[in-house]
Amino acid sequence: MNKKNLSESDICDKFVRPAMVDAGWHGFDQIYAQYPLRAGRVVVRGKTAKRDQSTVLRADYALFFKANIPLAVVEVKKARLSMSAGTQQAIHYAQLLDVPFSFASNGDGFVFRDATLASGVLEQNLTLDQFPSPQELWARYCQWKGWTTEVQSVAGFDYALATTAKTPRYYQLNAINRTVEAIANGQNRVLLVMATGTGKTYTAFQIIHRLWKSPWRSDKPSGQKRILFLADRNILIDQTMVNDFRPFKGAMAKLSPNAKGVERVNAQGQIEVEDVALAVNKTTKLVDKSYEIYLSLYQAVSGTEEAQNIYKQFSPDFFDLIVVDECHRGSADEDSAWREILSYFSSATQVGLTATPKETKDVSNSDYFGEPLYTYSLRQGIEDGYLAPYKVIRVDLDKDAFGWRPTAGMTDKHGNLIEDRIYTGTDMNRRIVLEKRDDVVAQRITEYLKATDRYAKTIVFCEDIDHAARMRQALSNANADICAAHPKYVVQITGDNVEGKRELDNFIDPEKPYPVIATTSKLMSTGVDAQTCKLIVLDQNIKSMTLFKQIIGRGTRLREDLGKTWFTILDF
Repeated sequence: MNKKNLSESDICDKFVRPAMVDAGWHGFDQIYAQYPLRAGRVVVRGKTAKRDQSTVLRADYALFFKANIPLAVVEVKKARLSMSAGTQQAIHYAQLLDVPFSFASNGDGFVFRDATLASGVLEQNLTLDQFPSPQELWARYCQWKGWTTEVQSVAGFDYALATTAKTPRYYQLNAINRTVEAIANGQNRVLLVMATGTGKTYTAFQIIHRLWKSPWRSDKPSGQKRILFLADRNILIDQTMVNDFRPFKGAMAKLSPNAKGVERVNAQGQIEVEDVALAVNKTTKLVDKSYEIYLSLYQAVSGTEEAQNIYKQFSPDFFDLIVVDECHRGSADEDSAWREILSYFSSATQVGLTATPKETKDVSNSDYFGEPLYTYSLRQGIEDGYLAPYKVIRVDLDKDAFGWRPTAGMTDKHGNLIEDRIYTGTDMNRRIVLEKRDDVVAQRITEYLKATDRYAKTIVFCEDIDHAARMRQALSNANADICAAHPKYVVQITGDNVEGKRELDNFIDPEKPYPVIATTSKLMSTGVDAQTCKLIVLDQNIKSMTLFKQIIGRGTRLREDLGKTWFTILDF
């Protein structure tokens, strides 16, 4: 057998993998071949999109001490190349997996890079039979981290067993492992920044599960750790309870006296309605304190009247861990209801999750939680191929671009004199309303949908509630051929519109055909998981990058199974 003629795959099977197995690595749960790192960026060309295969990243081998606790990366090349040919690749992959060990091989031996410098040497050549064992690398890793036995027992604790095909992506592993490690080391405030659509809720589930089951807070007997998950959308709580947090069933309840059944798709692909456990008595409003994990809307446990402050039924030291989803929406503000709750339970370890941390002179996430422990940005998500890319179509209306000036003595429809000055784009729908402009915007939106897909889920972000109501009417008129028979083709979903808010669940459900177009102002800018949204319309002046990123996040989810691979921003 001429080794030089063997393929890379043959080198892996005949030389590299046997060397790792002989060193004590288990093929079932420690050696992962062709381990996926990046799915490959989605590239849009015209009206079609496909993944750029050159951007797909897979490690030849990722080595784990145990499931989801990575230790090393191995990159293999053909025998005719040098042993060190894969070193740069291996180092890059190790950085992505947040591990200090990497190996390169051509089947003759290994180039071993040890960033812990345990032996005082960064890179050295090893023979095939010198490959280190899992125990050796784990000992070096723990020593490098400076972990005590107590910290190690928490930071190395098992993940929740996968109840579905879902396995954590590399950045989720990094966020989960860094958070559990920091808390095991005594850090009591943690901020994670993860772009919308990158699995913050699943990440929170694994963090909670590992801390809940591990020896963390060993001063509390088993079964006595108490955890609170706070969010600001009812649907987020209910969907979380029946989906990502489902393994907590029996130990978990919602801090509310009211709940409706939640639809979920079971393992057989059938829709079933599942009730969520409630921790608040409907009649007495007293809280059942026998549960271990509570989920709540912050609005549901706090209020202006003392009687509404359900959280005060708990003692200040009741909770050990509090996880705040979308923490930019309130907990950063000292005067917010979130901050009041967090301050009351100040002895608890608190983890904030956000896609867009707020940093202004009045509101700050890092001022409360500290600097982000881990950040996975929108840009990185798109580059990795885990988020949908977008293209922007800028629409300049003449009145916005060049301004509009009323004629002398001109009055509005109520008979009031209009101030004589030039009104520009920043004034539209704020200081002045041009109803014909609404019709033009509605027409442009409709023209785009007719040219692409009239049933593509669309969110129109307006200046305020009144503007959203006018746009609903203008879009209904522009799409009268559909709206006459299907009035829910266009709906207004704003905080004051009860009927519209009822349609929010239907809008974000990929299986429901209506509504197709939702007009809104602020209600849908965050916390709404519109997986199949293909068009986002900006008809408001956005002066905050935080708000802009929140709005863009409504379209970034990838659903290739439903034909959603990219989205469009129509910017007026």
